[in-house]
Amino acid sequence: MSAKIISGTEVAAQIREELKKEVDEMKAKNGVVPGLVTILVGANPASISYVTAKIKASHELGFYSIQDDQPSDIAEADLLKLVDKYNKDPKIHGILVQLPLPKQVDEKKVLNAIDPDKDVDGFHPVNVGRLMIGGDEVKFLPCTPAGIQELIVRAGFETSGAEVVVVGRSNIVGKPIANIMLQKGKGANSTVTVVHTGTKNLETHCKRADILIVAAGVPGLVKPEWIKPGACVIDVGVNRVGEKKSEKTGKMIPILKGDVDFEAAKEIAGAITPVPGGVGPMTITMLMKNTVKSAKLHARIQ
Repeated sequence: MSAKIISGTEVAAQIREELKKEVDEMKAKNGVVPGLVTILVGANPASISYVTAKIKASHELGFYSIQDDQPSDIAEADLLKLVDKYNKDPKIHGILVQLPLPKQVDEKKVLNAIDPDKDVDGFHPVNVGRLMIGGDEVKFLPCTPAGIQELIVRAGFETSGAEVVVVGRSNIVGKPIANIMLQKGKGANSTVTVVHTGTKNLETHCKRADILIVAAGVPGLVKPEWIKPGACVIDVGVNRVGEKKSEKTGKMIPILKGDVDFEAAKEIAGAITPVPGGVGPMTITMLMKNTVKSAKLHARIQ
């Protein structure tokens, strides 16, 4: 029997509906409008695409949105001043500086200059520390890991006491999702093992997983025989493995493959995310959720 397909597209749409109602209620009852600014430096095509999608989502939810485009030759000091301007702007609750930044700018210095209470990406060292501590200290979860947790919970999988194996140890996905699933509380309270491509007996660890989260960036790394029958498999990998002609436009488009052999794995797993259409659509949605939360925190709305 084939696995349940966990559609990130469908779950993201559900969450955005919930957020729209929340935003409308905030406006009506409290006069508060969530504010999000995206700072784009230069004209990297991928960055423009990401920023456009974020601004579109924020407009659909009724946010106050700013897309602040800056030239690629901007001085680091000027970019830091711009970040400080939005740190002090009471109408802005979330600040995003789209990466990558040009060579003359120290990315770490710029990201660390963002007010942690407006860091809706959740990657400021203060927010990483809050996540490690857990509980009420946590303000913003990193967006992709937060989306992964939502997919697991909304797919109906019990996380408390579950064996969770995370394949990959990046600061963007692997480490934070491991910390999220370790926390006490709903949607977590799991026993977590973090492995990677250098781990001995990688297959053995994967076979133990009730919930297997794969974020290694290696196409087809996890073989179907590595999966425990009935397990929940979250494939975070988005790897370009070639090109094909689009049937709709006739243009060449990338062929994407996950870190899991999807076609074979879906015959063993209990549930699995596709690539594309799995984790990807969740990231921007969780960014919107963090911005709404930030607006509530700033306005002290319960």
